[in-house]
Amino acid sequence: MNHRVAIVAGGTGLVGGELVQELLIDPSWDKVYLLVRKPLEWTHAKLELILTDWEKLPELPQGVTDAFCTLGTTIGKAGSKEKFKKVDLEYPISFAKVCKEKGVKSFFIVTALGADPNSFVFYNQVKGEVEAEISKLGFETFGIFRPSLLEGDRKEFRLGEKIGSKLAFLINPLLLGPFKKYRSIHAKTVAKSMVNLAWSDQKGKKIIESDKIQVLGSSSARANLDSIL
Repeated sequence: MNHRVAIVAGGTGLVGGELVQELLIDPSWDKVYLLVRKPLEWTHAKLELILTDWEKLPELPQGVTDAFCTLGTTIGKAGSKEKFKKVDLEYPISFAKVCKEKGVKSFFIVTALGADPNSFVFYNQVKGEVEAEISKLGFETFGIFRPSLLEGDRKEFRLGEKIGSKLAFLINPLLLGPFKKYRSIHAKTVAKSMVNLAWSDQKGKKIIESDKIQVLGSSSARANLDSIL
């Protein structure tokens, strides 16, 4: 596809920051729009920032081909379950709807391993709900990425994830076969896998769990997409 244009929601987070970098260096995309709540000191010839009030989304630019959503928080950071749902459920759905209205064909979102609208775990339930609601919109391509514990350099300190990362270093080698998807995964790998799926131009709904994200985010993935997907 020629003249590809991306738009990213959540591009200042752990996965989102890596994703924007990948899109900027990939010649397949001519333009990258990034929704931000406040101005950033981030400049690039292909990058354009769109100041955004998530309670009232701005008019999106014409010509966007691929939308990426990496919005997400924690209940602890949000302050309540209700505020968590606003960031992880309401905002992504609103973003997806305005993208659909603008004629965007492909939508890619990061949720979580275990996402299930019927889960007894609140976090997984919300992640499953956002998948289900966006799926109803009927994008030509809908890519769902369900990573396990994320690794990478966060701007904020999260004690639970810091401890989890230390434990994952010890446990990852023991997770084999069907348990490989529970291995921790680096945010850059998730970002690369999202870009590679978008680049593939495959149609339909794709659910990519953590073990497959690891493969799809590898440097050799584009040469082996048929066997991976």
